[in-house]
Amino acid sequence: MQHFEQSVYKLIVETSTNLPGDVRKIIQAAQEAEDRATRAGLSLSTIATNIEMAECNVSPICQDTGMPTFVVHTPVGANQIIMKQQIRSAIARATKDGKLRTNSVDSLTGANTGDNLGPGTPVIHFEQWEKDDIDVRLILKGGGCENKNIQYSLPMEVPGLGKAGRDLDGIRKCIMHAIYQAQGQGCSAGFIGVGIGGDRTTGYELAKQQLFRHTDDTNDIAELAKLEEYVMENANKLGIGTMGFGGQVTLLGCKVGVMNRLPASFFVSVAYNCWAYRRQGVLLSADTGEIQSWIYPSGSDTPMKSHAADEAAQAVTDNAERREVVLNTPLTEEQVRSLKVGDIVIINGEIHTGRDAIHHHLMDHDAPVDLNGAVIYHCGPVMLKDENGWKVKAAGPTTSAREEPYQGDIMKKFGIRAVIGKGGMGPKTLAALQEHGGVYLNAIGGAAQYYAECFKNVNSVDFMEFGIPEAMWHLQTEGFAAVVTMDSHGNSLHADVDKDSFAKLTQFKEPVFK
Repeated sequence: MQHFEQSVYKLIVETSTNLPGDVRKIIQAAQEAEDRATRAGLSLSTIATNIEMAECNVSPICQDTGMPTFVVHTPVGANQIIMKQQIRSAIARATKDGKLRTNSVDSLTGANTGDNLGPGTPVIHFEQWEKDDIDVRLILKGGGCENKNIQYSLPMEVPGLGKAGRDLDGIRKCIMHAIYQAQGQGCSAGFIGVGIGGDRTTGYELAKQQLFRHTDDTNDIAELAKLEEYVMENANKLGIGTMGFGGQVTLLGCKVGVMNRLPASFFVSVAYNCWAYRRQGVLLSADTGEIQSWIYPSGSDTPMKSHAADEAAQAVTDNAERREVVLNTPLTEEQVRSLKVGDIVIINGEIHTGRDAIHHHLMDHDAPVDLNGAVIYHCGPVMLKDENGWKVKAAGPTTSAREEPYQGDIMKKFGIRAVIGKGGMGPKTLAALQEHGGVYLNAIGGAAQYYAECFKNVNSVDFMEFGIPEAMWHLQTEGFAAVVTMDSHGNSLHADVDKDSFAKLTQFKEPVFK
């Protein structure tokens, strides 16, 4: 087993940096289904470009490499203790090499371990089987989509869909609502795994297990095969679209599993996964630990249409209803108030990252730099340091909703004029944008390589004690593109899409499966 650790390391790198071929084909089909001259069309083209860049750069597709979760099948008698040690070692090495972001945080102190190791990190499930080989599978599911997981307890009233009973139709209503509630915060268009039954813990485990299935398989249970088909046929009628911008493609895949339950409980658990569906597996020799084959199709065999991003951007720009505005930081109130929902903004100059820890800190402390007219980017980047200083290796946006309690107050306190993130923000922030003269810009979730290329220099960094993802990075930026989705006139694309998709959700109220 002298090659086991190296094989696991290769698996980690491949999973993080090279989206599997079956997932790529589905994203390509989504590109064909979406009008290029729309925000959703541009987003899908940017995603395609990002996938190719990640493979070429051997860098993370998305900066949030999530909670590494392994499922390992071993022959009887295999030493699982040694395997666990070597998996942890491979995780630490991949983190040091910038293939994984430092994501393991002490839940009590907030301290980042810096190597992705700690109690419960990574997650490793071992199972024995009566075969001679070792099967190791890994999924990297980021925090943004993990936060959109949802669990239902039947019977219940499902918003927009009415009563859901303990039957297939009740399950159907739960799944449709789960897709609706994710909106753009889970980096749609996404994939879902559904677990029916079990208890609260095993239900979620079953849901995540479904994400290891092949995208083109057919459910062995006829009723569930029909349910999966129904969901795929109807989910895209909700009109949520890529990044929650509205559009034709909201869901890319649905897999459902079932297990027995207690008489008193009936749980429907949904694991939502973003478009960056990073799961891969290897079949290893039990004697040497060498890779014998890969479980899922290689992404390298399915090149993306990466050139389409520029064409899509031009198509959107040519639309008479849309404007492209170039801004240099710091921004003025007049510049910001001239923007409206739908504008494409290109930012040059210095911007500052800020996530949960920074927003919490700034509520009661001064900023380390002058933020008057500044742009704050909700981002936890992957950073590496060499002899020439820090380099940005991956830097897509994080979900902005977590900063809703702080954002409006901090913008007014420091004079911040623009916030970049994904998924939009709520009424408190929208009111502050209107009062203060601010704007919310939606970047493309998961496009970590696409945006990393926009950062030409790391000017400085503060609050490194919070850990690399939560530190405040001051980045020199060139050509950073994002869409205005909340403006200073009280308009919110996110609120509009939510309202419209909820209205469309109600059309699925009547029973289908009897």
